[in-house]
Amino acid sequence: MAKHRRFRRLGLPVFGVLAAMAAGSALAAEPANPAARRIVSIGSAVTEILYDLGAQDRIVAVDSTSTYPQGTKEKPDIGYLRALSPEGIIGQNPDLILLQDGAGPPDALTVLRASGIATATIKALPLSETIPDKIRDVGAAVGLGDKAEVLAQKTKAELDAALAETAKIPQPRKRVLFILSVANGRIMAGGKGTEAAAMIEMAGGINAADQITGYKPLTDEAVIAARPDYVLVMQSGNHHLTPDQVFSLPAFLSTPAADNRALLQMDGLLLTGFGPRTPKAVGMLTSQLYPQSN
Repeated sequence: MAKHRRFRRLGLPVFGVLAAMAAGSALAAEPANPAARRIVSIGSAVTEILYDLGAQDRIVAVDSTSTYPQGTKEKPDIGYLRALSPEGIIGQNPDLILLQDGAGPPDALTVLRASGIATATIKALPLSETIPDKIRDVGAAVGLGDKAEVLAQKTKAELDAALAETAKIPQPRKRVLFILSVANGRIMAGGKGTEAAAMIEMAGGINAADQITGYKPLTDEAVIAARPDYVLVMQSGNHHLTPDQVFSLPAFLSTPAADNRALLQMDGLLLTGFGPRTPKAVGMLTSQLYPQSN
C-alpha cells in the first residue's frame, strides 16, 4: 500500500545570498560511494538530479519532499528532510546516504555519519550559478561524473538563455510577494536569501518582502508597504492558497495585486527546487509576470 506522502516547506533552509559562498565545490568533504547500489536520497533537487542521470533504479528510499518525478511515489518514504529518523534510514540498508544541505536535525546526522554508511552532503544555496556544481557533485557521489557534466552544461546553457531574456524586460519591474502560508491571518512571506526571492529576481521581478530575511511573518502594515503587483503561492500541498483566501485578508485590500486579484500559482518543487528544471521555472514565472513580452 502506498504511503501517505507529505509536502512540507515550512522550515526551509535559509541562506545568505553572497556571491563568495557560491565559489568552489558544493560537495561536503565527506566520503561518497560511486559504486553504491542502494542509495537513500534526501532532498528534492538531489532526487531529481539522480533521476535525470538515470540512477533511479539505485534509489531505495527518498524523503517526503522528493515527489518528482512520478516514480518517486513508488519509493519508501523515510520522512521530512529536516526531521529525519536515523533508524528509518539505516533500516533501508543503504550503501550511500545522499543529503541535501539543510537536512537534519543535527543529532540525526551525527548518528548517520557514525553508522559507517557512506554519507555525502550536497550544498543547496538559492543561487543560479550553483546549480551546475550541484549537478556535478551528485554525479561525482554516485560515479556518474560524465553524465552529470553533460547535464550541468545543458542546464547552465538553458538558464543563461532564460536570464538573458529576463534581462530585456523594461522597467518598471513587477513587485512580487511570495506567501508560504497563512495561519490565523498571519502571513508568512519569503524575504531575502530565500529560494522564492531568488526565483522572483531571476524571472525579472522585484521581491516585495526584501525588508525581511528568510521566511518570516509580515504585519499588515508591512504587506501594505510592500505594494505587491502580484502574490505568488504554491499551487498544491499544505501551503496552497486560493484568491479568496488571500484577497479577503485586510492587509491586501489596498495593494495593487488586489485590484486584479493577481494571484500566481506554481508547483512548489519547481519554484524552490533549484535543480535541472530551474530554467523551465524561470520561463514559466516570467511569462506570468510579463505576458505582453511573449
